[in-house]
Amino acid sequence: MTVSPVDFASLLCSRLCHDLLSPVGALNNGLELLADETDPAMRERCMELLADSARASANKLKFFRLAFGAAGGFGEEVATREAQSAIEGLIGDNKRIELAWVVEEPAMPKAAIKALLNLVLIGSEALVRGGRMEVGGEDNAGNLEIVVKVEGARLVLDAEIRRTLVQGQADGAVTPRTAAAYMVHTLVTESGGSVQVVEPADGIMIFGAVFATR
Repeated sequence: MTVSPVDFASLLCSRLCHDLLSPVGALNNGLELLADETDPAMRERCMELLADSARASANKLKFFRLAFGAAGGFGEEVATREAQSAIEGLIGDNKRIELAWVVEEPAMPKAAIKALLNLVLIGSEALVRGGRMEVGGEDNAGNLEIVVKVEGARLVLDAEIRRTLVQGQADGAVTPRTAAAYMVHTLVTESGGSVQVVEPADGIMIFGAVFATR
């Protein structure tokens, strides 16, 4: 059983709305506070909170546009600097995660960029208490290998998300929570590649995907 394009689009929209609810809600609350506040110091603080929420909303939209949407132009490849900028914006709002960008390729196929961004999204959520994330990508004898390595004091990856990454839909239905994992699996397997999730040591988790580019 496969997910219809319309149903999958609905799942991605649900996921996007869920992730944007917090910063957009904070904007609304900040505006309400600002309307009732007369103390100059408190008004200044409200403005700072509004600026933070606006920036977080813009960064999430930029990330999701590239990860889920049709951003990156009409060509078959996307400059990796666009992905780096989107990831830095998303991770930058989570000050508990240190990012290391070690992608060697100047450009990648759109499918690989989307898979990479969605693996970053999944990896960042697995870093429950923060930590370090390393993002890599290189061409190896005609196979494009992308890796997201996370290190932290506490790593949590939902079993359903792990199973969807590696196996696809399997026996269960795709949900907004597993939509990103399903997208990664679909993009990678359609290229003839595979997805892996390994934990070589305590506090370390590695998400890897291989795309056949030749």
